[in-house]
Amino acid sequence: MAAAAPAAAASSEAPVATATAKPGAGDEDSREVRVLQSLRGKICEAKNLLPYLGPNKMRDCFCTINLDQEEVYRTQVVEKSLSPFFSEEFYFEIPRTFQYLSFYVYDKNVLQRDLRIGKVAIKKEDLCNHSGKETWFSLQPVDSNSEVQGKVHLELKLNELITENGTVCQQLVVHIMACHGLPLINGQSCDPYATVSLVGPSRNDQKKTKVKKKTSNPQFNEIFYFEVTRSSSYTRKSQFQVEEEDIEKLEIRIDLWNNGNLVQDIFLGEIKVPVNVLRNDSSHQAWYLLQPRDNGNKSSKTDDLGSLRLNICYTEDYVLPSEYYGPLKTLLLKSPDVQPISASAAYILGEICRDKNDAVLPLVRLLLHHDKLVPFATAVAELDLKDTQDANTIFRGNSLATRCLDEMMKIVGGHYLKVTLKPILDEICESSKSCEIDPIKLKEGDNVENNKENLRYYVDKLFSTIVKSSMSCPTVMCDTFYSLRQMATQRFPNDPHVQYSAVSSFVFLRFFAVAVVSPHTFHLRPHHPDPQTIRTLTLISKTIQTLGSWGSLSKSKSSFKETFMCEFFKMFQEEGYIIAVKKFLDEISSTETKESSGTSEPVHLKEGEMYKRAQGRTRIGKKNFKKRWFCLTSRELTYHKQPEFIERKDAIYTIPVKNILAVEKLEESSFNKKNMFQVIHMEKPLYVQANNCVEANEWIDVLCRVSRCNQNRLSFYHPSAYLNGNWLCCLETSENALGCKPCTAGVPADIQIDIDEDRETERIYSLFTLSLLKLQKMEEACGTIAVYQGPQKEPDDYSNFVIEDSVTTFKTIQQIKSIIEKLDEPHEKYRKKRSSSAKYGSKENPIVGKTS
Repeated sequence: MAAAAPAAAASSEAPVATATAKPGAGDEDSREVRVLQSLRGKICEAKNLLPYLGPNKMRDCFCTINLDQEEVYRTQVVEKSLSPFFSEEFYFEIPRTFQYLSFYVYDKNVLQRDLRIGKVAIKKEDLCNHSGKETWFSLQPVDSNSEVQGKVHLELKLNELITENGTVCQQLVVHIMACHGLPLINGQSCDPYATVSLVGPSRNDQKKTKVKKKTSNPQFNEIFYFEVTRSSSYTRKSQFQVEEEDIEKLEIRIDLWNNGNLVQDIFLGEIKVPVNVLRNDSSHQAWYLLQPRDNGNKSSKTDDLGSLRLNICYTEDYVLPSEYYGPLKTLLLKSPDVQPISASAAYILGEICRDKNDAVLPLVRLLLHHDKLVPFATAVAELDLKDTQDANTIFRGNSLATRCLDEMMKIVGGHYLKVTLKPILDEICESSKSCEIDPIKLKEGDNVENNKENLRYYVDKLFSTIVKSSMSCPTVMCDTFYSLRQMATQRFPNDPHVQYSAVSSFVFLRFFAVAVVSPHTFHLRPHHPDPQTIRTLTLISKTIQTLGSWGSLSKSKSSFKETFMCEFFKMFQEEGYIIAVKKFLDEISSTETKESSGTSEPVHLKEGEMYKRAQGRTRIGKKNFKKRWFCLTSRELTYHKQPEFIERKDAIYTIPVKNILAVEKLEESSFNKKNMFQVIHMEKPLYVQANNCVEANEWIDVLCRVSRCNQNRLSFYHPSAYLNGNWLCCLETSENALGCKPCTAGVPADIQIDIDEDRETERIYSLFTLSLLKLQKMEEACGTIAVYQGPQKEPDDYSNFVIEDSVTTFKTIQQIKSIIEKLDEPHEKYRKKRSSSAKYGSKENPIVGKTS
């Protein structure tokens, strides 16, 4: 069963992301089961952080998200605050196993290394305890002895030896085979070595492996020998207090270190294994998770560091083959046709979920994929309108209808935002023009009139672009706006403005204004803007939002509380702005206005900074990795040096999308670097290193999608690089040799809306399963209403549910329960098989070693 965060020990290190499980031949379920992880949530705020000791007590803070020790997300910097308000939402797929999800709060330092103030570290199996609810976490101290990740493969044996004088001696053989998943050090693979110690009440013998260079997965394969029993005739060379050692009191300790060369070595983790594991067996072999050192993270002053408020939702889904989801998918896709809509399976899901947002994303994606979203959204919006008494508050709440439409605009409107807003947002973010008009916040030397002109220039330019963009508005958005407009007019026939405010409350308030103030969230900018730019974008967003509000324009008043914003907005209270907004809203809510299908402009898909291996052919000198700016559109992949705008066109390197033959991961052993992938095209493969595993996974995914339908795509590829005259994977000497590994299976071809309907249906199944108790209460409420038609005596059991037709709703709930019960069987079958196959001590399910 797909749970929000499975806590079973056997599943804590299960294969994830693109991992598959294939039951044996003859099994009725001998098809792939995909195990997929995702993380969604919000970094809200911190409070009561430690102040500086000097006169300036404030800090410039930011927060990061780490999978173990790998940073995968970073917030903007909040300046001069000990209680920074971040308010940043995040969502990403998790492409690998992990032990801890950690949140670090940093103090930004321009001249030195950023200071880690404290952290929140949550074990993977404990994430379910915090799912879907905001929680204050106390910051814990960041101790280098507690910052560990990875695992060790170890073998122990106990042999008997006969010494020269004929006595019997026991010898402990320690074989340290390998490590896996060690952390990056300063962004690079580490130089690890291990110390192997036999520790007892009266001894501490230590040996050391060789240093392995530039690898997070070192293969040591070294054997060490320790004598563990002393005869009475033994000459005491090692200060032993006893003649015969008690094996029960001995343990093997393995410490992992990064070789610092000229600087201090860095501790990477340790394990402790009691020798008595060999009590009933002559040998013991297992994988162990690295643990913090004895004194790691035992500081007593944890309350003084402050706290961090987080909302976390971790999911792990077991996606079965498509045929299992047929009945549930059919029931959900019938939802738009159910009368009343509140009796539909999709609406019931929104009613019983603790957090409606959990239900909205999979529902919207599934209905959108089958062209069912517009009728469903229209029906639930009509239900909203029945409860709306004031036309001025139309679609202002966070109902199922508004959340569905918000999510729809995010999914289908990405390209629309890029072609409309991105050029102007680039200009704003790369300019140093001050736009501050609040007298209290003006800096010394600022001229408020000049700032007003700068702000008006940006607002006018952005507004003009938006109101001229109707031809780029996606069809599904236009169809939805048309339905909203018609319903609003019917609900409030005497209000001539409501037909426009119904549309503007979405397209301006919930779409353009949000994208302007958070461009990085909508992939319109690669990085978080600096604080001054954020302030400029906030002022622009407020103005654009109010300009788009039909009521503010038509009634010659604004909703601003600040006097300086009211004064500024008077510049825009002209007839021309009213006409322009009205014309734009008419165009995007007309059934005749459709997205231009003949546009020649390529779709912008992704951009960011990564490292590429030099493509030079020289045999002298080592080919190095260089930082480059990558940009992918539906037509081409380009990369070049920063800054973004460069004069020399020959400095931009281009790979046409049609020439891409495959996109695959590259084995770390090729260059001793993590998070690498290769773009195989007509010329030499392009080897790229992403900044973290999440980013690498996203690039591989989008490149695969955009090139999926290319002719001549490869069926086989080389998972490692061609170096020194041969392929490292198969040792073939010809650079044109056929690949030795099958290429990854295809992915959905829609490059703008990537929807995996089986995964979305699995997520919905999981949500129904988690909400069975509430579904049962809703079923009981239907029975109560159907039997007792008079005034309700005990409304508490069902007053929170929307039940318009108890009989139809009851039937739908019965169908849901029946389908869920049938889906439970293959899930339970797979879960048992997975638990039995993940042996404790295997690489997939390592032992959590002994700690002090």
